[in-house]
Amino acid sequence: MATVLECIAVPRVSAFPTYSPTRFSSSPVSSISAHRRLPEFKGLRTIPTRSFGSVSQNQSSSSRLGRGGRIVCEAQDTAVEGQDLPAVTDESWQSLVLESEYPVLVEFWAPWCGPCRMIHPIIDELSKQYAGKLKCYKVNTDESPSIATRYGIRSIPTVIIFKNGEKKDAVIGAVPKSTLTTSIEKFL
Repeated sequence: MATVLECIAVPRVSAFPTYSPTRFSSSPVSSISAHRRLPEFKGLRTIPTRSFGSVSQNQSSSSRLGRGGRIVCEAQDTAVEGQDLPAVTDESWQSLVLESEYPVLVEFWAPWCGPCRMIHPIIDELSKQYAGKLKCYKVNTDESPSIATRYGIRSIPTVIIFKNGEKKDAVIGAVPKSTLTTSIEKFL
């Protein structure tokens, strides 16, 4: 017959609280694990939503995270800071990308995407390195989903190279600069 050594009670009112187990026995296993904590996640914050139901005495209704509360990355607002690439929208796509006389590198990204933030500086470097030979733009897939759908973007970051209005090459994921350089050099 199995016995329960410990029970972890995690309240629903916060995203990732620390906890102290409730002991059902005085075994050494229970006392050792009593000092463990759930991992803390840095760089994340919760956006509380309105919750219904009772609120405990220790918590106010403003700090209670109800169902549907969102956990967001604190760095998502800084994803576009320092980025020199001009943005392309549905309205400017035809003139900037498809009718360009130069080859065009387009980065498909979103502000919440961690790998996208990793590749931003690389794309910035490439746009400066190939100035006058290659045009570089970015498309926020949250703001222009029709462009992403038209080109079958299923994963971001995706970098597509266009020449004479046609898709020539695509690179998916946060890749090293050398991979992008090799792809660009084929179409210059």
